[in-house]
Order: sequence, then structure tokens, then C-alpha cells
Amino acid sequence: MNIIILGYGKMGKIISEIAEERGHTIVAKITSDNRAQLDNLDGSSVDVAIEFSQPESAVDNLSWAINQGIPVVCGTTGWLEHKHEVEQLTLSKGGAFFYASNFSIGVNIFFKVNRYLAKLMDEQHDYAIRMEEIHHTEKKDAPSGTAITLAEDIINKIDRAKRWNLDTESVENGHNILISAKRIDKVPGTHTVTYSSETDDIEIKHTAHSRKGFALGAVLVSEWIKNRKGILSMDDFLSF
Repeated sequence: MNIIILGYGKMGKIISEIAEERGHTIVAKITSDNRAQLDNLDGSSVDVAIEFSQPESAVDNLSWAINQGIPVVCGTTGWLEHKHEVEQLTLSKGGAFFYASNFSIGVNIFFKVNRYLAKLMDEQHDYAIRMEEIHHTEKKDAPSGTAITLAEDIINKIDRAKRWNLDTESVENGHNILISAKRIDKVPGTHTVTYSSETDDIEIKHTAHSRKGFALGAVLVSEWIKNRKGILSMDDFLSF
């Protein structure tokens, strides 16, 4: 396949390496410094766009790909207040848009376990819910997109969980999910969900050892999305 990388930071570079190892061609590597190259790029020569940029660039990058008729796979977080607009553009153009807060296969199994555990804990009112996420110091948004996905999945399953809050914000009446977001050098990503009572704690945890799992997942999805249409997610990819 011919792939364009929109956002060529650390993740973009690992994605590019894995894609080329799997026999794909990277036709362009776009950053904020060379974005003008898009004006001269023939979209018909591109099979898929992989978007891992910054929150402030994501919407423009995604809109460009969708308007070019290029299926787009996005892992950028911190821009989701505009996600509905991108989805509507995708549907109006008959395109394909795939978003995941995390492309790791292990993390998406973790998401599934989190939803199942939350369903079991719905009636267990003695347990307070808290989360911790740890990432590298270069990560700009907090909490992480993965942590937000975990929290929103819990909120959808547990009636008493009304909203999530960062630990710098107030928590009222125990109805919130408290998220601690830490930034430590060279940590790819660790997420922990804890249900805590006076008698015991129940905890599930995912620890990434490198960014390679995230990057490989993005490339596998890019291979899968070709010739598909619509708004797609990891649940579709993994047949959950």
C-alpha cells in the first residue's frame, strides 16, 4: 500500500518503520514544517493516511484526507470536541474514518475487561472508583485519551459514576472517577483502574513496555481499512 504519515513525531517514525518492514511505501511524511507539500500531493495515489500529529493539527489533517477520498486512521488525542464534525464530513463524502485513543491490541483487550468489570461493579456501592495514568513527559494532553476512554466506559456501565475529574479538581459525593495523571520520562503508558472499599481493593492494570505495540496496531488497522467505508473503531477491527 501507499501510505501518507500525517504527523512525523516519535510515533510517526515507528509507524513508518513498521509499515516499510511490512512491504508498504511511505509516499509522504508530513509535519507542521512541510505541510505545504499536501497542496501538490495526488490523493488518488494514496491508499491510506495515518494521522498521529498534535491536537491543534488533527482536524485540518483529517479533513484534508477525507476531502481527498483517502481512508484515514487517527490516533491523535486531545481534539475530540471536533470529532462529530469529522464524522459528519466522512459520511457526507462516503469515506472511511477510523479513530482509536489507543491502537495497542493489549489495551483494547484491557478496554473490554474494564467494561465487563464495570458492569459487575454497578451494584457495589461501597467501592470508590479511581484511576491512574502515567506517560512520558512529551505527552501534552492530560488525562490521556486512553484514560478518558476507560473512564467513559465505566460511566456508561455504572449509574453512580457521573463524570471523571483530574485529581487537581474537586470530587463531589463520591460520584466522580478521580484520575491521577503523571508524566515521567520514557514511560510509554501505564493505566490502572481501582475499585476501593474499606475491606479490599480490586485493580486492573495495563503496562506498555514500548510504543511498538501502538504503532503496529495502527499499521494493522491501515491494512484492514482499505476498501471499507464509514465510521470505524477498534471494536470493528477486533470483532468485539
